[in-house]
Amino acid sequence: MKALKQFSIPFSGLKLGKHQFDFEIDDSFFDAFEHSLVKKGTLKATVDLDKQETMLILTFHIWGIIQLTCDKCLSDFNQPVDLNERQIVKFDEEEGDNDDLEIITISRKETAIDVSELIYEFITVAVPFINKCEQAGEQCDPEMLATLAKLATDKEEEDKEQNEDPRWAALKNLK
Repeated sequence: MKALKQFSIPFSGLKLGKHQFDFEIDDSFFDAFEHSLVKKGTLKATVDLDKQETMLILTFHIWGIIQLTCDKCLSDFNQPVDLNERQIVKFDEEEGDNDDLEIITISRKETAIDVSELIYEFITVAVPFINKCEQAGEQCDPEMLATLAKLATDKEEEDKEQNEDPRWAALKNLK
């Protein structure tokens, strides 16, 4: 978790008002999260923190490139990312008793907030449900597509041979 230490923002010593924090996100960031959808990437994040008496308003701008695997040809491709998100952090006596997903509740005794999980969630949600090279303006690997087409043709022929079982043919004549 050493890679995530830099994503802690100590807000207790800050004056009321707006403050800006910049973060670099690389492969070690994604390695810190087990079972991450994204394994590699080079991104930058700017977090604008608006400190108020009873809450913090965090505005995130995350941009850069993440590496994804194409679901069609299995080759890696670079997907550009450009996100703008907002998160409200409310101070309360009891931590985490809020049901609203847009508002995080933390104790008044807290002195810092870790934004690594928020940044990770924003990036992960930005990953398309189906990853294709075409999304990044690239072409799929033609050799892999040819191999897949050949395997699909072989499978169709095999299925057709299995369907031509003479026992079933005799039953079809009963109609």
